[in-house]
Amino acid sequence: MDLILCHTTADFDALGAAVGLTRLLPGSKIVLTGGSHPAVRDFLALHRDEYPLIERRSVNPEKIRSLTVVDTQQRDRLGKAAEWLDLPHVTEIIVYDHHLGQESDIPARRSHISSVGATTTLIVELLQQQQISLTPTEATVMALGIHVDTGSLTFDQSTPRDALALAWLMQQDASLSVISTYRDPGLSLQLQQLLTESLENLEYLCLHGYTVAWVTLKTDGFVPGLSSLASELVELTEIDAILLANEYSLSESDSRLTVIGRSQIPKTNLNLLFQPLGGGGHSQAASLNLRGVDSQAILKQLLDGVKAQIRHPPTARDLMSSPVRTILPETTIAEAQRILLRYGQSGLSVVDAQGQLVGIISRRDIDIALHHGFSHAPVKGYMTTNLKTITPDTTLPQIESMMVTYDIGRLPVLENGQLVGIITRTDVLRELHQQRDENEGGGKAKRGKSNINLPQLQNKLAPQLWQLLTTASQEAEKRGWHLYLVGGAVRDLLLADAAGSLMIKDIDLVVDGFHKSADVGAGVELAKALQQLYPAARLEIHGAFQTAALLWHKDAELDSLWVDIATARTEFYPYPAANPEVEASSIRQDLYRRDFTINAIALRLTTPRSGELLDFFGGLLDLEAKQIRVLHANSFIEDPTRIYRGVRFAVRFGFQIEPQTEEFIRYAINSGVYDRTAQENSRTPALQTRLKTELKYILEAPYWKSALQLLDNLGALQCIHPTLKLDAELLRQLRLLERCLRRFDPQPTIIHWEMRLETLIAHLTSQYRAKVAKNLQLSEDSIARLKNLAQVQTEVMTLLPTFQPPSQVVQLLRQYDLPMLILIAVQSPREIRHQIWEYFTVWANMQPLLNGNDLKKLGYKPGPQYRQILDDVVAATLDGVIKDKTEAEEFLANHYPQ
Repeated sequence: MDLILCHTTADFDALGAAVGLTRLLPGSKIVLTGGSHPAVRDFLALHRDEYPLIERRSVNPEKIRSLTVVDTQQRDRLGKAAEWLDLPHVTEIIVYDHHLGQESDIPARRSHISSVGATTTLIVELLQQQQISLTPTEATVMALGIHVDTGSLTFDQSTPRDALALAWLMQQDASLSVISTYRDPGLSLQLQQLLTESLENLEYLCLHGYTVAWVTLKTDGFVPGLSSLASELVELTEIDAILLANEYSLSESDSRLTVIGRSQIPKTNLNLLFQPLGGGGHSQAASLNLRGVDSQAILKQLLDGVKAQIRHPPTARDLMSSPVRTILPETTIAEAQRILLRYGQSGLSVVDAQGQLVGIISRRDIDIALHHGFSHAPVKGYMTTNLKTITPDTTLPQIESMMVTYDIGRLPVLENGQLVGIITRTDVLRELHQQRDENEGGGKAKRGKSNINLPQLQNKLAPQLWQLLTTASQEAEKRGWHLYLVGGAVRDLLLADAAGSLMIKDIDLVVDGFHKSADVGAGVELAKALQQLYPAARLEIHGAFQTAALLWHKDAELDSLWVDIATARTEFYPYPAANPEVEASSIRQDLYRRDFTINAIALRLTTPRSGELLDFFGGLLDLEAKQIRVLHANSFIEDPTRIYRGVRFAVRFGFQIEPQTEEFIRYAINSGVYDRTAQENSRTPALQTRLKTELKYILEAPYWKSALQLLDNLGALQCIHPTLKLDAELLRQLRLLERCLRRFDPQPTIIHWEMRLETLIAHLTSQYRAKVAKNLQLSEDSIARLKNLAQVQTEVMTLLPTFQPPSQVVQLLRQYDLPMLILIAVQSPREIRHQIWEYFTVWANMQPLLNGNDLKKLGYKPGPQYRQILDDVVAATLDGVIKDKTEAEEFLANHYPQ
């Protein structure tokens, strides 16, 4: 099997080059190694069957003969398919690319890299040389590759070679109409005339706050580029969906109908509507072509279908944040400012002693009061009392209208006179942005809320795990709560292959009950209910916030599973590197407090919206882009362990740390904030116990070397100690450490990750070692070992070179334990290391030629002298004085006469 690999998130240039190569390499297949650009997805939704594309999961690696990589020189851009580059039987690897000056890590036998605007140009030139002609569909996608990567020959990197390649592809009948559809060059003169006609004849209807338009155009013949016209109408009129019909005839008996559909309405799926009529596309863009039909009947059928798909818009209950942060009218301006700063809010609701809403005070109001010196004044003198409020059933369009009409940034949500939530401009903008992105073509990842196929997830998970989640959701529903699977479990599910039995060992569940009641103990209550159903699990309740955990140990079905169950919460760091202070909140706030976007995704398990994904920060996009992106600019200042987690995730998944996130990391480290907070506060858990935990996760993982190198590149080893760097000497010591551990401790009797950490700390000057070990709260043995290392190493390095008989070496070294000798070995010159190595491999294992029974037979009375006698026999054996049992007996007769 000969494979052509496109890079992850393939663009038209990668696809075009790959298609051209299938003509140069007959019988080869194209693999999209990990997604594609939205426009490429749209294109392949209609044209996939015209190219020899296969899925990565359908490839049998054992049958791969050759690999050809297009449009990249970096293996990490090939996703999981990069593993194929290392297959021993795959010796033919070729690279085609147009990016100069890049360091390639692909073991290619041949590379074709040239300074042109598109990789496709290189393939076109080879096709011309071999006089191979193309089909129109092949020429079209290759032309798209050059158009897109050169900006239709307007980008600076465009060359005459690209222009010549495009000209040849036109000779091969590349479809200009298809190219214009996906390249979007603007409207032709004919389309501009039809645009005017469409604007004059558009018909509209409004449903659930959304506007749907339709128009029928009659032309003399086929009009290319109608999809561009439909998109232009959507943009100009700000409608939410359009059906653009075009009637034309090729002859008196041959009437044709083309319908283009576009929709920005969440949950609508035009593909489902167009497919039964012979058309197709994707959820937000579809088209069809029919002959001899009643155009108005077809248009009405499609229009009715769109109307049926439009769901009721979100309500305040769906969008609001709850519970609401409130203050009393007597609260001072200074205290109100402190609360705003603590929770990062732009305003506060003011309630009276009975909990009735009496006003709202914004950050702007507080800033003005502070400016005039009224920090001790009560907020009641500055709050807004002329309030506009809404109910939980107020729809999004109504909310948006109120905010625009009255220029209001915060709308309180009242139910039966009680304040149950708050909606801000940010909530509205986030929802509107999500609706624009949702259901976008080609399966594009989006922010906000989206539905996922629960049966597909069920197929990924081990059945017993799925049953546990189902049971938990049923117990939550009984109590009127929402239950979400959050964090790493969701991430791992989304990254997992479509089939298999994923057995996640660590699951986080979050209960959101604030639409019903502010019960901070909801997580504990749910955990207790589950333990009644799973008596094999051990229940732990910990923390002031009443979180709970269910733990199984080597269970026949669930193995060693850990399930954390908590009520949704928000958090605040009183100072950098502290433990956060947490308070009950909503699922939205719970996700907002997390570290990285890929860990801030929640999957709703409870009905009626089971399968709904909450992704307010673009985590799905970052999973697709294979990047680690932090949620907040101050995240690393508040908690330096997030740096280590980010590195761990990046190396584990083969992701890149997003550039802005890397800048935040470097700023936090270089700011000196960690040193200052350690000096000012006696407890800095994020630089102590929590940092040790992250180091454990990294140093016990198979990728620990790569993680350490990335941490060093970021300067993050300074979190352990400001002077720690992964220099060449430390790298050498770590390599030696691994050799020692493999040879001296193959069946681990010591903890290997701790030895790696001790080796890092031992690289510091002796005055810092014990202090760093205590700060990380290592074991007493580790602290003592690092404290005494310098003294012991000096003694060993001074005495060993003077010892000649092996017995002297053994007598010196056996007083130290294995970890201490390993630390000395990795830090010592080769001669010393060689003696320690020989001690472990030969001398320490030497057994005496005689034993106690032999001494008894020889007439020696049992007693303490046995130990000394046998030690002397071993020493004589080590030094070559005696070689067998007979010589050993003679040795005793001479040295221990009876």
